Amino acid sequence: MKYLKFLLVGIIFGVVLVKSEAVSWYRIYEMFKFESFHMYGIIGSAVTTGIILMLLTKKLRFKNINGAVMNVPKKERGLYRYIIGGILFGLGWALSGACPGPMYILVGTGAFSVLIVLGAATFGTYIYGVIKDKLPH
Repeated sequence: MKYLKFLLVGIIFGVVLVKSEAVSWYRIYEMFKFESFHMYGIIGSAVTTGIILMLLTKKLRFKNINGAVMNVPKKERGLYRYIIGGILFGLGWALSGACPGPMYILVGTGAFSVLIVLGAATFGTYIYGVIKDKLPH
């Protein structure tokens, strides 16, 4: 019962992504071939909304559930690792046709072949956990 609110938000998020066709393999294919603005519009709207909410959070000094003022810590590392990570993420997204969140939504819509991709993503996450201490963070 404690986690019911998270389940409900996840269901609503899934419905929105399905209805907006953000989980459609064809829409993702169009995006990576630069043939349609649809996905760029969705992603751009999300980024713009995030920026506005972060600015409001800073200006109005919103507090978290524990009563502490919310803030975003400064990044001390260079941009290089984010570029490499973004390239790897984009390659995985382009090859599989799904980014991590929508993988679960696709299973929920009956696209069970994505279970192969979900298994590979889980295995990749496990491998990262095993070798992360040896990587240059």
